[in-house]
Amino acid sequence: MSAAGFEEHGPTVTRAWVLHPDITSDRDRREAGPALEEAVALAAALPDMQVVGAEIVPLPKVRPGLLFGSGKLEELGERFRDEEVELVLIDGPVTPIQQRNLERDWKVKILDRTGLILEIFADRARTREGVLQVELAALSYQRTRLVRAWTHLERQRGGLGFVGGPGETQIEADRRAIDEAITRLKRQLAKVVKTRDLHRAARRKVPFPVVALVGYTNAGKSTLFNRLTGAEVMAKDMLFATLDPTMRAVTLPTGLKVILSDTVGFISDLPTQLVAAFRATLEEVLEADLICHVRDIAHPGTEEQAEDVRAILADLGVAKETPVIEVWNKTDLLPPDERAALETIAARRDDILTLSAWTGTGMAPLMEAVTAALDEARSRQDLLLGFAEGKRRAWLYEQGVVEDEEQDEDGYRLRVNWTARQQARFRQL
Repeated sequence: MSAAGFEEHGPTVTRAWVLHPDITSDRDRREAGPALEEAVALAAALPDMQVVGAEIVPLPKVRPGLLFGSGKLEELGERFRDEEVELVLIDGPVTPIQQRNLERDWKVKILDRTGLILEIFADRARTREGVLQVELAALSYQRTRLVRAWTHLERQRGGLGFVGGPGETQIEADRRAIDEAITRLKRQLAKVVKTRDLHRAARRKVPFPVVALVGYTNAGKSTLFNRLTGAEVMAKDMLFATLDPTMRAVTLPTGLKVILSDTVGFISDLPTQLVAAFRATLEEVLEADLICHVRDIAHPGTEEQAEDVRAILADLGVAKETPVIEVWNKTDLLPPDERAALETIAARRDDILTLSAWTGTGMAPLMEAVTAALDEARSRQDLLLGFAEGKRRAWLYEQGVVEDEEQDEDGYRLRVNWTARQQARFRQL
């Protein structure tokens, strides 16, 4: 490819083409247009990637060995040669045999949807556990196919080497080498997870409820998080801008403090390896007292995206009794009449709010809704604490639930007025 516009030792830009196979015999397939747009956005999320073309390829059925029919195969091959394409991103699953045959016929690198998402996650992961989990997921993925680039094991951080890069070498490794690497990563991960367990146990003792922001990738969660907390979390118009868990304290109008958690964005057909890989981030959702489901309400596929999020939350095992508020974000991108219609719908529901995290419109009603959701029914109870239980007594005062206290020879006798959630947390102390 031409290096025009770059210095002699400047960054190497990979020329990529995105294909979305639209398998017409699959009645459950996603709408092809939005699916292709999302695939292009995924490709654009990788650094040094130039998407020079993208198209939908209708397929009556999948060909086992080559995915596409011979005529389409030849037509695409000519196009890739004319456009000097180096990498073809196929938005869907590609078997190892299909990948090998397509790479042989087209003389380009092939990356399927799972491989692409793994690349993005590897480029974005920052915490120790995030990096290890991505490498483990990548090795499990690579183990099923022809082992090619192994450079991600040699570099400090960054991509997995699936798409190549400056100064990289192709290293052939056998299954035994992969298994040894997986064993080593699992040992390292076990240590990190043990540390996280200790941190999580300590966090359970913190007297603040947890509010988790969840939603489809690029729905505006990080922008909303920054607006509410004043933090500077990476917030870009880009898929998977946030990968590692970020938590901050926020004070509600009533004075109640909550922990706000920003999480990885969900996506349709999220590789199963990655759901496990980012359990660290998603654990915050499992332990949340309230979930705010942030939706890009201006996106044409917002309903399908919302269904994907709900399905993943159910798969994760989020308790059905955990309250959920739907936050219809990006209203600033809608025409006035559409925005007004949505606001009318939301006004009839206690669990839906419209806002724009970008402009700040609608923040006050959101804070009020969060406060109302966490201000549960309370009950009075008498407790007896021994003199050695000073920490538990202090916790009750931090919660502001103590109405009366007397001291006698047995210890502290307290009258508390608390929620069922506070009572459960107290028992965990």
